[in-house]
Amino acid sequence: MSFATKPFVLVVNVIKSIVGYARCQLDNVFHEIMGYIMRRFLRTAMIVFSWFVVPYSRFTNIKVNRKKLPPIKSHLLEIPAVDLAKMIRTRKIKSEEVVEAYIERCKQVNPLINAIVQDRFEEALEEAREVDRVIAMGINSEEEMEENTPLLGIPVTVKESIAVKGMSNQTGRVFKTPQIAKADAPVVEQIKRSGGIILLVSNTPELCLLWETYNNVTGQTRNPYDLKRTPGGSSGGEAALLASGASLLGLTSDIGGSSRLPAMFSGIWGHKPTPYAVSFKGHHPTSDFPKWGDFFTIAPMTRYAKDLPLLLRCMVDPNGTKLTLEKEISVTGIRFFFMDNDGPSGMMRPLSRDLHAAINRVANDFKAKRVNIRKMKWSLDISLSAMLTMKNIETIYHKTEEGERPKTICTETVKYFIGCSDSILPSVIFGHLQNFMKIIPNSRHKHLATIIEALKTEFKELLGNDGVFIYPTFPNTAHQHYQIYHKLLEPMYMAIFNTLGLPVTNCMIGLDRRRLPMGIQVVANPGQDHLCLAVAREMERRYGGWVRPPSEDSSKRID
Repeated sequence: MSFATKPFVLVVNVIKSIVGYARCQLDNVFHEIMGYIMRRFLRTAMIVFSWFVVPYSRFTNIKVNRKKLPPIKSHLLEIPAVDLAKMIRTRKIKSEEVVEAYIERCKQVNPLINAIVQDRFEEALEEAREVDRVIAMGINSEEEMEENTPLLGIPVTVKESIAVKGMSNQTGRVFKTPQIAKADAPVVEQIKRSGGIILLVSNTPELCLLWETYNNVTGQTRNPYDLKRTPGGSSGGEAALLASGASLLGLTSDIGGSSRLPAMFSGIWGHKPTPYAVSFKGHHPTSDFPKWGDFFTIAPMTRYAKDLPLLLRCMVDPNGTKLTLEKEISVTGIRFFFMDNDGPSGMMRPLSRDLHAAINRVANDFKAKRVNIRKMKWSLDISLSAMLTMKNIETIYHKTEEGERPKTICTETVKYFIGCSDSILPSVIFGHLQNFMKIIPNSRHKHLATIIEALKTEFKELLGNDGVFIYPTFPNTAHQHYQIYHKLLEPMYMAIFNTLGLPVTNCMIGLDRRRLPMGIQVVANPGQDHLCLAVAREMERRYGGWVRPPSEDSSKRID
Protein backbone atom coordinates (compact mmCIF):
# COMPACT_ATOMS: atom_id res chain seq x y z
CA MET A 1 0.00 0.00 0.00
CA SER A 2 1.45 3.36 -1.02
CA PHE A 3 1.86 6.27 1.36
CA ALA A 4 -0.72 8.25 -0.63
CA THR A 5 -3.49 5.70 -0.17
CA LYS A 6 -3.07 5.24 3.61
CA PRO A 7 -5.10 8.34 4.57
CA PHE A 8 -7.89 7.25 2.22
CA VAL A 9 -8.07 3.77 3.78
CA LEU A 10 -8.06 5.32 7.25
CA VAL A 11 -10.98 7.58 6.36
CA VAL A 12 -12.91 4.66 4.88
CA ASN A 13 -12.40 2.61 8.04
CA VAL A 14 -13.54 5.49 10.23
CA ILE A 15 -16.66 5.95 8.10
CA LYS A 16 -17.40 2.20 8.32
CA SER A 17 -17.06 2.32 12.10
CA ILE A 18 -19.38 5.32 12.36
CA VAL A 19 -21.94 3.70 10.06
CA GLY A 20 -21.73 0.43 12.01
CA TYR A 21 -22.17 2.23 15.32
CA ALA A 22 -25.12 4.23 13.98
CA ARG A 23 -26.75 1.10 12.59
CA CYS A 24 -26.33 -0.65 15.96
CA GLN A 25 -27.89 2.29 17.79
CA LEU A 26 -30.78 2.45 15.33
CA ASP A 27 -31.29 -1.28 15.75
CA ASN A 28 -31.43 -0.86 19.54
CA VAL A 29 -33.89 2.00 19.21
CA PHE A 30 -36.05 -0.10 16.89
CA HIS A 31 -36.18 -2.99 19.38
CA GLU A 32 -36.88 -0.62 22.28
CA ILE A 33 -39.81 0.91 20.37
CA MET A 34 -41.06 -2.51 19.29
CA GLY A 35 -40.87 -3.78 22.88
CA TYR A 36 -42.65 -0.71 24.22
CA ILE A 37 -45.47 -1.01 21.68
CA MET A 38 -45.95 -4.72 22.43
CA ARG A 39 -45.99 -4.17 26.20
CA ARG A 40 -48.49 -1.31 25.92
CA PHE A 41 -50.68 -3.38 23.63
CA LEU A 42 -50.65 -6.38 25.96
CA ARG A 43 -51.33 -4.29 29.06
CA THR A 44 -54.31 -2.69 27.28
CA ALA A 45 -55.51 -6.14 26.19
CA MET A 46 -55.43 -7.34 29.81
CA ILE A 47 -57.54 -4.36 30.87
CA VAL A 48 -60.10 -5.16 28.17
CA PHE A 49 -60.08 -8.85 29.15
CA SER A 50 -60.83 -7.88 32.75
CA TRP A 51 -64.15 -6.32 31.66
CA PHE A 52 -65.32 -9.83 30.74
CA VAL A 53 -63.25 -12.10 32.98
CA VAL A 54 -64.05 -10.49 36.34
CA PRO A 55 -67.86 -10.61 35.94
CA TYR A 56 -67.65 -14.18 34.61
CA SER A 57 -65.45 -15.21 37.55
CA ARG A 58 -67.84 -13.71 40.07
CA PHE A 59 -70.85 -15.28 38.39
CA THR A 60 -69.35 -18.79 38.37
CA ASN A 61 -68.31 -18.42 42.01
CA ILE A 62 -71.91 -17.88 43.13
CA LYS A 63 -72.47 -21.62 43.17
CA VAL A 64 -69.12 -22.53 44.79
CA ASN A 65 -69.46 -24.29 48.13
CA ARG A 66 -68.90 -21.88 51.04
CA LYS A 67 -67.94 -24.68 53.41
CA LYS A 68 -64.55 -24.79 55.12
CA LEU A 69 -62.29 -27.79 55.46
CA PRO A 70 -62.71 -30.29 58.29
CA PRO A 71 -60.24 -29.61 61.12
CA ILE A 72 -56.93 -31.49 61.23
CA LYS A 73 -57.38 -34.04 64.01
CA SER A 74 -54.26 -36.22 63.87
CA HIS A 75 -51.00 -34.84 65.23
CA LEU A 76 -49.18 -37.07 62.70
CA LEU A 77 -50.31 -34.72 59.93
CA GLU A 78 -48.35 -31.83 61.39
CA ILE A 79 -44.92 -33.40 61.76
CA PRO A 80 -42.29 -32.45 59.11
CA ALA A 81 -41.00 -35.31 56.97
CA VAL A 82 -37.47 -34.98 58.38
CA ASP A 83 -38.78 -35.74 61.88
CA LEU A 84 -41.40 -38.24 60.76
CA ALA A 85 -38.83 -40.34 58.88
CA LYS A 86 -36.63 -40.48 61.99
CA MET A 87 -39.59 -41.53 64.14
CA ILE A 88 -40.38 -44.36 61.71
CA ARG A 89 -36.75 -45.53 61.59
CA THR A 90 -36.52 -45.56 65.39
CA ARG A 91 -39.87 -47.42 65.71
CA LYS A 92 -41.55 -44.61 67.64
CA ILE A 93 -44.40 -44.76 65.15
CA LYS A 94 -45.30 -47.08 62.29
CA SER A 95 -45.39 -46.14 58.63
CA GLU A 96 -48.85 -47.70 58.44
CA GLU A 97 -50.16 -45.22 61.02
CA VAL A 98 -48.77 -42.30 59.03
CA VAL A 99 -50.10 -43.52 55.69
CA GLU A 100 -53.52 -44.23 57.22
CA ALA A 101 -53.66 -40.70 58.65
CA TYR A 102 -52.89 -39.13 55.26
CA ILE A 103 -55.37 -41.37 53.45
CA GLU A 104 -58.10 -40.38 55.89
CA ARG A 105 -57.24 -36.70 55.45
CA CYS A 106 -57.34 -37.05 51.64
CA LYS A 107 -60.81 -38.57 51.89
CA GLN A 108 -61.94 -35.72 54.16
CA VAL A 109 -60.74 -32.79 52.05
CA ASN A 110 -60.90 -33.97 48.44
CA PRO A 111 -64.70 -33.58 48.09
CA LEU A 112 -64.08 -29.88 48.77
CA ILE A 113 -60.77 -29.14 47.01
CA ASN A 114 -61.04 -31.69 44.15
CA ALA A 115 -57.31 -32.30 43.84
CA ILE A 116 -57.01 -36.08 43.36
CA VAL A 117 -57.08 -37.66 39.91
CA GLN A 118 -56.42 -41.26 40.99
CA ASP A 119 -55.33 -42.83 44.27
CA ARG A 120 -53.52 -46.04 45.19
CA PHE A 121 -54.46 -46.11 48.86
CA GLU A 122 -54.66 -49.90 49.27
CA GLU A 123 -51.29 -50.46 47.61
CA ALA A 124 -49.76 -47.70 49.73
CA LEU A 125 -51.03 -49.29 52.95
CA GLU A 126 -49.56 -52.65 51.96
CA GLU A 127 -46.22 -51.00 51.17
CA ALA A 128 -46.30 -49.24 54.55
CA ARG A 129 -46.90 -52.55 56.34
CA GLU A 130 -43.95 -54.05 54.50
CA VAL A 131 -41.77 -51.12 55.61
CA ASP A 132 -42.80 -51.73 59.21
CA ARG A 133 -41.99 -55.47 58.88
CA VAL A 134 -38.52 -54.75 57.47
CA ILE A 135 -37.74 -52.22 60.20
CA ALA A 136 -38.95 -54.62 62.90
CA MET A 137 -36.58 -57.31 61.57
CA GLY A 138 -33.62 -54.99 62.21
CA ILE A 139 -31.90 -55.85 58.94
CA ASN A 140 -30.45 -52.34 58.54
CA SER A 141 -29.17 -49.98 61.21
CA GLU A 142 -30.81 -46.59 61.74
CA GLU A 143 -27.75 -44.95 60.17
CA GLU A 144 -27.96 -47.20 57.08
CA MET A 145 -31.66 -46.47 56.67
CA GLU A 146 -31.06 -42.72 56.97
CA GLU A 147 -28.28 -42.89 54.39
CA ASN A 148 -29.86 -45.25 51.85
CA THR A 149 -33.62 -44.78 52.34
CA PRO A 150 -34.10 -41.33 53.90
CA LEU A 151 -37.82 -41.28 52.95
CA LEU A 152 -38.53 -44.76 54.32
CA GLY A 153 -42.24 -45.06 55.08
CA ILE A 154 -43.10 -41.45 54.16
CA PRO A 155 -46.16 -40.85 51.90
CA VAL A 156 -45.51 -38.81 48.75
CA THR A 157 -48.01 -37.38 46.24
CA VAL A 158 -47.26 -36.79 42.56
CA LYS A 159 -48.55 -34.40 39.92
CA GLU A 160 -50.45 -36.44 37.33
CA SER A 161 -48.23 -35.17 34.50
CA ILE A 162 -45.34 -37.18 36.02
CA ALA A 163 -45.45 -40.89 35.19
CA VAL A 164 -46.26 -43.28 38.03
CA LYS A 165 -46.51 -46.86 36.78
CA GLY A 166 -50.10 -48.06 36.60
CA MET A 167 -51.57 -44.62 37.28
CA SER A 168 -53.33 -42.02 35.13
CA ASN A 169 -50.89 -39.99 33.05
CA GLN A 170 -52.93 -37.97 30.56
CA THR A 171 -52.40 -34.51 32.06
CA GLY A 172 -56.01 -33.40 31.97
CA ARG A 173 -56.59 -34.34 28.32
CA VAL A 174 -59.82 -36.01 27.22
CA PHE A 175 -59.14 -39.45 25.74
CA LYS A 176 -61.60 -42.19 24.89
CA THR A 177 -59.20 -44.70 26.44
CA PRO A 178 -57.54 -43.78 29.77
CA GLN A 179 -53.84 -43.10 29.39
CA ILE A 180 -51.96 -45.16 31.99
CA ALA A 181 -48.23 -44.83 32.67
CA LYS A 182 -46.39 -47.99 31.67
CA ALA A 183 -43.29 -47.15 33.71
CA ASP A 184 -42.20 -44.78 36.45
CA ALA A 185 -40.52 -41.51 35.56
CA PRO A 186 -36.84 -41.60 36.67
CA VAL A 187 -37.56 -39.18 39.52
CA VAL A 188 -40.39 -41.43 40.77
CA GLU A 189 -38.03 -44.42 40.66
CA GLN A 190 -35.60 -42.46 42.83
CA ILE A 191 -38.31 -41.56 45.35
CA LYS A 192 -39.30 -45.22 45.62
CA ARG A 193 -35.66 -46.29 46.04
CA SER A 194 -35.41 -43.72 48.83
CA GLY A 195 -38.28 -45.42 50.63
CA GLY A 196 -41.09 -43.04 49.69
CA ILE A 197 -44.61 -44.43 49.31
CA ILE A 198 -46.68 -42.99 46.46
CA LEU A 199 -50.24 -42.19 47.57
CA LEU A 200 -51.87 -40.69 44.47
CA VAL A 201 -51.57 -38.51 41.38
CA SER A 202 -52.99 -34.98 41.57
CA ASN A 203 -54.82 -32.59 39.26
CA THR A 204 -53.26 -30.30 36.67
CA PRO A 205 -54.62 -28.08 33.89
CA GLU A 206 -54.61 -29.67 30.46
CA LEU A 207 -50.99 -30.20 29.39
CA CYS A 208 -49.88 -27.90 32.26
CA LEU A 209 -50.66 -24.87 30.08
CA LEU A 210 -52.25 -22.55 32.65
CA TRP A 211 -51.52 -20.89 35.98
CA GLU A 212 -54.83 -22.18 37.33
CA THR A 213 -55.86 -25.82 37.71
CA TYR A 214 -58.90 -27.12 35.84
CA ASN A 215 -59.57 -29.42 32.91
CA ASN A 216 -62.43 -31.30 31.26
CA VAL A 217 -61.57 -34.63 32.91
CA THR A 218 -61.20 -34.03 36.65
CA GLY A 219 -62.63 -30.52 36.84
CA GLN A 220 -61.53 -27.54 38.92
CA THR A 221 -59.23 -27.68 41.94
CA ARG A 222 -59.99 -25.21 44.75
CA ASN A 223 -57.84 -23.34 47.26
CA PRO A 224 -58.07 -24.66 50.85
CA TYR A 225 -57.95 -21.11 52.25
CA ASP A 226 -61.00 -20.05 50.24
CA LEU A 227 -62.84 -22.44 47.93
CA LYS A 228 -63.83 -19.52 45.69
CA ARG A 229 -60.17 -18.98 44.86
CA THR A 230 -57.65 -20.88 42.79
CA PRO A 231 -54.62 -22.69 44.24
CA GLY A 232 -52.75 -21.62 41.11
CA GLY A 233 -51.30 -23.86 38.43
CA SER A 234 -50.15 -25.89 36.89
CA SER A 235 -49.24 -27.80 40.08
CA GLY A 236 -52.44 -26.70 41.82
CA GLY A 237 -53.51 -30.21 42.80
CA GLU A 238 -50.31 -30.81 44.73
CA ALA A 239 -50.43 -27.38 46.37
CA ALA A 240 -54.03 -27.79 47.51
CA LEU A 241 -53.29 -31.20 49.07
CA LEU A 242 -50.18 -29.97 50.84
CA ALA A 243 -51.85 -26.85 52.19
CA SER A 244 -54.88 -28.76 53.45
CA GLY A 245 -52.76 -31.24 55.41
CA ALA A 246 -53.49 -34.11 53.01
CA SER A 247 -49.91 -34.40 51.76
CA LEU A 248 -46.45 -33.76 53.14
CA LEU A 249 -44.14 -34.06 50.13
CA GLY A 250 -45.06 -33.50 46.49
CA LEU A 251 -43.45 -33.97 43.08
CA THR A 252 -44.38 -31.14 40.71
CA SER A 253 -42.97 -29.50 37.57
CA ASP A 254 -42.00 -25.97 36.60
CA ILE A 255 -41.54 -24.21 33.26
CA GLY A 256 -42.99 -20.78 33.95
CA GLY A 257 -43.72 -20.74 37.66
CA SER A 258 -45.87 -23.90 37.62
CA SER A 259 -44.52 -24.95 41.01
CA ARG A 260 -43.90 -21.54 42.58
CA LEU A 261 -47.26 -19.84 41.95
CA PRO A 262 -49.31 -22.68 43.50
CA ALA A 263 -46.86 -22.71 46.41
CA MET A 264 -47.43 -18.99 46.94
CA PHE A 265 -51.22 -19.11 46.58
CA SER A 266 -51.37 -22.07 48.99
CA GLY A 267 -48.89 -20.93 51.62
CA ILE A 268 -46.25 -23.63 51.18
CA TRP A 269 -42.76 -24.07 49.68
CA GLY A 270 -41.86 -24.76 46.04
CA HIS A 271 -38.37 -24.89 44.57
CA LYS A 272 -37.31 -24.76 40.90
CA PRO A 273 -33.92 -26.51 40.81
CA THR A 274 -30.92 -25.65 38.68
CA PRO A 275 -31.48 -26.99 35.13
CA TYR A 276 -30.60 -30.68 34.66
CA ALA A 277 -30.12 -31.29 38.40
CA VAL A 278 -33.32 -33.37 38.30
CA SER A 279 -34.29 -35.60 35.36
CA PHE A 280 -37.18 -34.16 33.35
CA LYS A 281 -37.94 -37.46 31.61
CA GLY A 282 -41.26 -39.23 32.10
CA HIS A 283 -43.36 -36.06 32.01
CA HIS A 284 -46.19 -34.83 29.80
CA PRO A 285 -45.94 -32.47 28.04
CA THR A 286 -42.41 -32.98 26.84
CA SER A 287 -40.23 -31.99 23.89
CA ASP A 288 -37.23 -33.33 22.01
CA PHE A 289 -35.95 -29.76 21.61
CA PRO A 290 -32.25 -29.86 22.66
CA LYS A 291 -32.63 -27.02 25.18
CA TRP A 292 -35.95 -28.17 26.70
CA GLY A 293 -34.19 -28.89 29.99
CA ASP A 294 -32.85 -25.33 30.13
CA PHE A 295 -36.39 -24.16 30.87
CA PHE A 296 -38.32 -27.16 32.19
CA THR A 297 -37.68 -29.19 35.34
CA ILE A 298 -39.43 -31.52 37.74
CA ALA A 299 -39.55 -29.79 41.10
CA PRO A 300 -40.09 -30.47 44.83
CA MET A 301 -42.96 -28.95 46.80
CA THR A 302 -43.31 -29.30 50.58
CA ARG A 303 -45.45 -28.03 53.45
CA TYR A 304 -42.37 -27.34 55.57
CA ALA A 305 -39.21 -25.57 54.35
CA LYS A 306 -36.97 -27.90 56.34
CA ASP A 307 -38.19 -30.79 54.14
CA LEU A 308 -37.12 -29.23 50.81
CA PRO A 309 -33.44 -30.33 51.05
CA LEU A 310 -34.49 -33.85 52.06
CA LEU A 311 -36.87 -34.25 49.12
CA LEU A 312 -34.55 -32.60 46.60
CA ARG A 313 -31.65 -34.86 47.65
CA CYS A 314 -33.82 -37.86 46.83
CA MET A 315 -34.79 -36.35 43.45
CA VAL A 316 -31.43 -35.26 42.04
CA ASP A 317 -30.25 -37.08 38.93
CA PRO A 318 -26.99 -38.96 39.67
CA ASN A 319 -25.86 -38.10 36.15
CA GLY A 320 -27.15 -34.52 36.17
CA THR A 321 -25.89 -31.16 37.37
CA LYS A 322 -24.23 -31.55 40.76
CA LEU A 323 -25.68 -29.72 43.76
CA THR A 324 -24.13 -29.25 47.20
CA LEU A 325 -27.28 -29.77 49.24
CA GLU A 326 -25.40 -31.29 52.14
CA LYS A 327 -23.40 -28.08 52.55
CA GLU A 328 -24.18 -26.40 55.87
CA ILE A 329 -24.48 -22.65 55.55
CA SER A 330 -25.48 -19.78 57.81
CA VAL A 331 -27.62 -17.00 56.38
CA THR A 332 -25.26 -14.51 58.03
CA GLY A 333 -22.75 -15.38 55.32
CA ILE A 334 -25.20 -14.72 52.48
CA ARG A 335 -25.46 -11.40 50.65
CA PHE A 336 -29.02 -10.24 49.93
CA PHE A 337 -30.35 -8.10 47.07
CA PHE A 338 -33.93 -7.27 46.16
CA MET A 339 -36.38 -5.59 43.81
CA ASP A 340 -40.10 -5.09 44.43
CA ASN A 341 -41.08 -4.46 40.80
CA ASP A 342 -40.10 -5.52 37.29
CA GLY A 343 -37.95 -2.49 36.60
CA PRO A 344 -38.89 0.40 34.32
CA SER A 345 -41.21 -1.55 31.99
CA GLY A 346 -44.50 -0.65 33.65
CA MET A 347 -45.86 -3.79 32.01
CA MET A 348 -46.69 -5.90 35.06
CA ARG A 349 -49.11 -4.55 37.63
CA PRO A 350 -47.59 -3.35 40.91
CA LEU A 351 -47.72 -5.41 44.08
CA SER A 352 -50.72 -5.27 46.36
CA ARG A 353 -50.28 -3.07 49.41
CA ASP A 354 -49.81 -6.04 51.72
CA LEU A 355 -47.31 -7.80 49.45
CA HIS A 356 -45.33 -4.59 48.92
CA ALA A 357 -45.09 -4.07 52.66
CA ALA A 358 -44.18 -7.74 53.21
CA ILE A 359 -41.34 -7.91 50.68
CA ASN A 360 -39.87 -4.67 52.01
CA ARG A 361 -40.15 -6.00 55.56
CA VAL A 362 -38.26 -9.12 54.53
CA ALA A 363 -35.65 -7.02 52.73
CA ASN A 364 -35.19 -4.94 55.86
CA ASP A 365 -35.00 -8.00 58.14
CA PHE A 366 -32.29 -9.58 55.99
CA LYS A 367 -30.53 -6.27 55.30
CA ALA A 368 -30.99 -6.71 51.55
CA LYS A 369 -29.62 -4.10 49.18
CA ARG A 370 -32.11 -2.63 46.72
CA VAL A 371 -30.90 -2.98 43.13
CA ASN A 372 -32.31 -1.85 39.81
CA ILE A 373 -31.69 -4.48 37.15
CA ARG A 374 -33.04 -2.52 34.21
CA LYS A 375 -33.00 -5.44 31.79
CA MET A 376 -35.72 -7.13 33.89
CA LYS A 377 -38.13 -4.97 31.89
CA TRP A 378 -37.56 -7.44 29.05
CA SER A 379 -38.91 -10.38 31.11
CA LEU A 380 -41.98 -10.90 28.93
CA ASP A 381 -40.21 -10.38 25.58
CA ILE A 382 -37.31 -12.73 26.24
CA SER A 383 -39.38 -15.41 27.99
CA LEU A 384 -41.95 -15.64 25.21
CA SER A 385 -39.27 -15.58 22.54
CA ALA A 386 -37.27 -18.34 24.23
CA MET A 387 -40.15 -20.63 25.15
CA LEU A 388 -42.53 -20.24 22.22
CA THR A 389 -39.83 -20.78 19.61
CA MET A 390 -38.95 -24.20 21.00
CA LYS A 391 -39.90 -26.91 18.53
CA ASN A 392 -41.77 -30.18 18.96
CA ILE A 393 -43.45 -29.33 22.26
CA GLU A 394 -46.26 -31.76 22.96
CA THR A 395 -49.64 -30.06 22.37
CA ILE A 396 -53.17 -31.14 21.47
CA TYR A 397 -52.12 -30.67 17.82
CA HIS A 398 -49.24 -33.14 17.98
CA LYS A 399 -49.97 -36.17 20.11
CA THR A 400 -53.41 -37.66 19.42
CA GLU A 401 -55.12 -40.87 20.48
CA GLU A 402 -54.38 -43.87 18.31
CA GLY A 403 -56.79 -43.99 15.39
CA GLU A 404 -57.79 -40.32 15.76
CA ARG A 405 -57.07 -37.72 13.09
CA PRO A 406 -54.67 -34.93 14.14
CA LYS A 407 -56.39 -31.75 15.29
CA THR A 408 -55.96 -28.53 13.32
CA ILE A 409 -55.64 -25.11 14.91
CA CYS A 410 -58.45 -23.40 13.00
CA THR A 411 -60.94 -26.29 13.39
CA GLU A 412 -60.23 -26.67 17.10
CA THR A 413 -60.60 -22.92 17.66
CA VAL A 414 -64.01 -22.90 16.00
CA LYS A 415 -65.05 -25.98 17.99
CA TYR A 416 -63.98 -24.32 21.23
CA PHE A 417 -66.01 -21.15 20.67
CA ILE A 418 -69.14 -23.10 19.77
CA GLY A 419 -68.71 -25.32 22.82
CA CYS A 420 -67.69 -28.53 21.03
CA SER A 421 -64.00 -28.83 21.97
CA ASP A 422 -62.68 -31.29 24.55
CA SER A 423 -59.87 -28.88 25.41
CA ILE A 424 -59.56 -25.78 27.56
CA LEU A 425 -58.74 -22.38 26.08
CA PRO A 426 -54.95 -22.29 26.70
CA SER A 427 -54.49 -25.61 24.89
CA VAL A 428 -56.44 -24.30 21.91
CA ILE A 429 -54.68 -20.95 21.57
CA PHE A 430 -51.18 -22.31 22.19
CA GLY A 431 -50.92 -23.20 18.50
CA HIS A 432 -51.82 -19.62 17.55
CA LEU A 433 -49.10 -18.27 19.86
CA GLN A 434 -46.50 -20.53 18.27
CA ASN A 435 -47.55 -19.37 14.79
CA PHE A 436 -47.42 -15.74 15.89
CA MET A 437 -43.82 -16.15 17.06
CA LYS A 438 -42.89 -17.43 13.59
CA ILE A 439 -43.83 -14.14 11.92
CA ILE A 440 -41.60 -12.09 14.24
CA PRO A 441 -38.35 -11.24 12.42
CA ASN A 442 -35.43 -13.49 13.26
CA SER A 443 -33.39 -10.39 14.05
CA ARG A 444 -35.79 -9.71 16.91
CA HIS A 445 -35.23 -13.16 18.41
CA LYS A 446 -31.46 -12.75 18.05
CA HIS A 447 -31.60 -9.38 19.79
CA LEU A 448 -33.61 -10.87 22.67
CA ALA A 449 -31.15 -13.76 22.90
CA THR A 450 -28.34 -11.26 23.50
CA ILE A 451 -30.40 -9.71 26.32
CA ILE A 452 -30.80 -13.15 27.90
CA GLU A 453 -27.05 -13.66 27.89
CA ALA A 454 -26.46 -10.15 29.26
CA LEU A 455 -28.93 -10.79 32.10
CA LYS A 456 -27.29 -14.12 32.92
CA THR A 457 -23.94 -12.36 33.16
CA GLU A 458 -25.39 -9.57 35.31
CA PHE A 459 -26.86 -12.06 37.80
CA LYS A 460 -23.66 -14.11 37.80
CA GLU A 461 -21.61 -11.06 38.70
CA LEU A 462 -24.14 -9.70 41.20
CA LEU A 463 -24.79 -12.88 43.19
CA GLY A 464 -21.55 -14.82 42.82
CA ASN A 465 -21.56 -17.97 44.95
CA ASP A 466 -22.78 -16.32 48.14
CA GLY A 467 -25.65 -14.04 47.11
CA VAL A 468 -29.43 -14.32 46.69
CA PHE A 469 -31.98 -12.09 45.02
CA ILE A 470 -35.42 -11.48 46.58
CA TYR A 471 -38.17 -10.81 44.04
CA PRO A 472 -42.00 -10.99 43.92
CA THR A 473 -43.64 -14.28 42.96
CA PHE A 474 -46.89 -12.61 41.88
CA PRO A 475 -48.39 -9.14 42.54
CA ASN A 476 -51.42 -10.40 44.47
CA THR A 477 -52.47 -13.29 46.67
CA ALA A 478 -54.81 -16.03 45.42
CA HIS A 479 -57.54 -14.60 43.20
CA GLN A 480 -60.93 -16.04 42.32
CA HIS A 481 -61.19 -18.78 39.70
CA TYR A 482 -60.49 -17.82 36.06
CA GLN A 483 -59.12 -14.36 36.91
CA ILE A 484 -55.69 -15.37 35.63
CA TYR A 485 -57.05 -14.61 32.15
CA HIS A 486 -56.67 -10.88 32.72
CA LYS A 487 -53.35 -11.35 34.57
CA LEU A 488 -51.43 -13.29 31.94
CA LEU A 489 -48.48 -10.91 32.02
CA GLU A 490 -47.78 -11.22 35.74
CA PRO A 491 -46.40 -14.82 35.64
CA MET A 492 -43.36 -13.26 33.98
CA TYR A 493 -42.24 -12.43 37.52
CA MET A 494 -41.52 -16.17 37.64
CA ALA A 495 -40.92 -17.24 34.03
CA ILE A 496 -37.89 -14.99 33.74
CA PHE A 497 -35.91 -17.35 35.99
CA ASN A 498 -36.76 -20.35 33.82
CA THR A 499 -35.46 -18.34 30.88
CA LEU A 500 -32.25 -17.49 32.76
CA GLY A 501 -31.80 -21.00 34.16
CA LEU A 502 -31.56 -19.90 37.79
CA PRO A 503 -32.67 -21.91 40.84
CA VAL A 504 -35.45 -20.21 42.80
CA THR A 505 -37.63 -20.96 45.83
CA ASN A 506 -41.05 -19.59 46.69
CA CYS A 507 -41.06 -18.77 50.41
CA MET A 508 -44.15 -18.36 52.59
CA ILE A 509 -43.90 -15.08 54.55
CA GLY A 510 -47.28 -14.73 56.23
CA LEU A 511 -50.94 -13.94 55.56
CA ASP A 512 -52.44 -10.78 54.10
CA ARG A 513 -55.43 -8.90 55.52
CA ARG A 514 -57.77 -11.43 53.87
CA ARG A 515 -55.94 -14.26 55.64
CA LEU A 516 -54.52 -15.47 52.33
CA PRO A 517 -50.90 -16.69 52.04
CA MET A 518 -48.17 -14.35 50.78
CA GLY A 519 -44.96 -15.53 49.14
CA ILE A 520 -41.77 -14.22 47.58
CA GLN A 521 -39.02 -15.71 45.43
CA VAL A 522 -35.44 -16.27 46.55
CA VAL A 523 -33.09 -16.66 43.57
CA ALA A 524 -29.45 -17.80 43.34
CA ASN A 525 -26.92 -18.57 40.64
CA PRO A 526 -26.88 -22.00 38.95
CA GLY A 527 -25.71 -24.75 41.28
CA GLN A 528 -26.30 -22.61 44.37
CA ASP A 529 -29.65 -24.15 45.28
CA HIS A 530 -28.44 -24.65 48.85
CA LEU A 531 -28.45 -20.85 49.33
CA CYS A 532 -32.15 -20.64 48.39
CA LEU A 533 -32.99 -23.53 50.70
CA ALA A 534 -31.01 -22.09 53.61
CA VAL A 535 -32.85 -18.78 53.28
CA ALA A 536 -36.17 -20.64 53.04
CA ARG A 537 -35.50 -22.42 56.33
CA GLU A 538 -34.60 -19.15 58.00
CA MET A 539 -37.75 -17.47 56.68
CA GLU A 540 -39.81 -20.37 58.03
CA ARG A 541 -38.16 -19.87 61.42
CA ARG A 542 -38.76 -16.11 61.41
CA TYR A 543 -42.23 -15.88 59.88
CA GLY A 544 -43.79 -19.16 60.94
CA GLY A 545 -44.28 -20.92 57.59
CA TRP A 546 -47.42 -22.88 56.79
CA VAL A 547 -50.61 -21.81 58.55
CA ARG A 548 -53.60 -24.12 58.86
CA PRO A 549 -56.40 -23.17 56.44
CA PRO A 550 -59.70 -22.11 58.05
CA SER A 551 -61.67 -25.13 59.26
CA GLU A 552 -65.22 -25.83 60.34
CA ASP A 553 -64.25 -26.12 64.01
CA SER A 554 -60.55 -25.88 64.79
CA SER A 555 -61.29 -26.29 68.50
CA LYS A 556 -62.07 -29.98 68.03
CA ARG A 557 -58.50 -31.07 67.27
CA ILE A 558 -57.57 -34.37 68.91
CA ASP A 559 -53.92 -35.24 69.51
